[in-house]
Amino acid sequence: MRRLHGASLRVMIFIGESDTRHHKPLYGEIVHRAHQAGLAGASVYRGVEGFRASLPVHTSRPLPPSEDVPVAVVIVDEVARIRAFLPQLDELVEEELVILDEVEAIRCIGRDGKDKR
Repeated sequence: MRRLHGASLRVMIFIGESDTRHHKPLYGEIVHRAHQAGLAGASVYRGVEGFRASLPVHTSRPLPPSEDVPVAVVIVDEVARIRAFLPQLDELVEEELVILDEVEAIRCIGRDGKDKR
């Protein structure tokens, strides 16, 4: 595992759970490509409730059930590595919200339990 410490970028992609790419979940394709690109990490978070610019509010609460709950994909890595990955997001994400913000990585721990600072 690479070390990740200091100035970094976080990219967040807000999509719907039912969004697809080649008949597979879009969030899975984004995570797969981030992994292939060797980025430090990516996670997918399923939302409880939300809406997108031209769509109605969707919810995962019972009454009424939604078929397209909001999903956020979060990826963090060094500035240069995230910027190099952005063209792949442009290819995958057409009408969704993508945000980029500066963060400071203070600790990265691998599966072996060793501090990767």
